[in-house]
Amino acid sequence: MRRWTGRAADRGAGTPLVVGVLAAVVIAGLTLVGAASAVVGAQRAGAAADAAALAAADVMLGWISGDPCATAERVARAHGAELAACRPQGFSMVVTVRVPVFGLAVERSARAGPPGAREVRTRAPCVWCA
Repeated sequence: MRRWTGRAADRGAGTPLVVGVLAAVVIAGLTLVGAASAVVGAQRAGAAADAAALAAADVMLGWISGDPCATAERVARAHGAELAACRPQGFSMVVTVRVPVFGLAVERSARAGPPGAREVRTRAPCVWCA
């Protein structure tokens, strides 16, 4: 009589197990890469909004000649973003930019102006408002 050791039933089970573990690792890695890319896109949008708002505020305050929103658009484009909105608010400029991330539009806004400009209210007509 032959003794049964149970090894015959386990024959070849390692290959599907290794394939399953590798598939899980690849899926988890792709998910992490996608999430990291989304974070990078959002950070890029924030940086573009900050730079565009600073450039627009420089023009608005007279430190650079030109149109504030045209300058903001040029700076946003240089950062790979699209200018979604640009408007003066008191002595500050508020700029919103849009960056595509995986086919979705990520928007970020930034405000720039002199210190304390958020509290300053003016009755002077806006020269750049259309």
